[in-house]
Order: sequence, then structure tokens, then C-alpha cells
Amino acid sequence: MIGYKRIVLTLGEKIWQHPSYPAQGASAELVGAGLIATAGYTGLPVSTTHIITAGIAGTMLGSGSGINRGMLVKIALAWICTLPVTITLGAALFYVLNI
Repeated sequence: MIGYKRIVLTLGEKIWQHPSYPAQGASAELVGAGLIATAGYTGLPVSTTHIITAGIAGTMLGSGSGINRGMLVKIALAWICTLPVTITLGAALFYVLNI
């Protein structure tokens, strides 16, 4: 719940080049709800933020509204860096606490 404003601002205003339409938001949310429900049913781990971000980007591509590629690159780099950094920090913390 901490830092939600930054995520909302990024997804709500910075990911596209032109204003969005209500149908784009509805499409992204419906796709997100369907994928999250499917993941819940099958037991697959998913990130809701990843799903909604990809849904929004998909609606921007589908409508021809244009995507802010710089922002998508930043988001992708954050996703790629998160896993190894988290693994390293988790291993280090385990080592320190296990001594």
C-alpha cells in the first residue's frame, strides 16, 4: 500500500503518448481479471502489476494511441532487475540471520 501513487501515475498517465479512452481501460481490466482468475484457478504465480501494465500497453497498441517506449523500457528493466536483486538480498539476509 506504500508507493501506490507512483504506480497509478505511471500506469495512468506516463505509459501512453495520447489520451486514452474508457474502452481501453475497461479492456485492460477485463483481460487482467481474466488472467488473474485463470492463474488463481490453475495455481500459477503471477504479478497483477505486470498483467495490468501489459494489458494497458496492449490497448495502446490496438487503438494506435502510441506507447511511450522510454517508459516501457524503464518498466521492463525494473522487472528484469527485480528478480536477481531480490534473490541476492534474500540469500544475504538468510546467511546473516542463520549465523
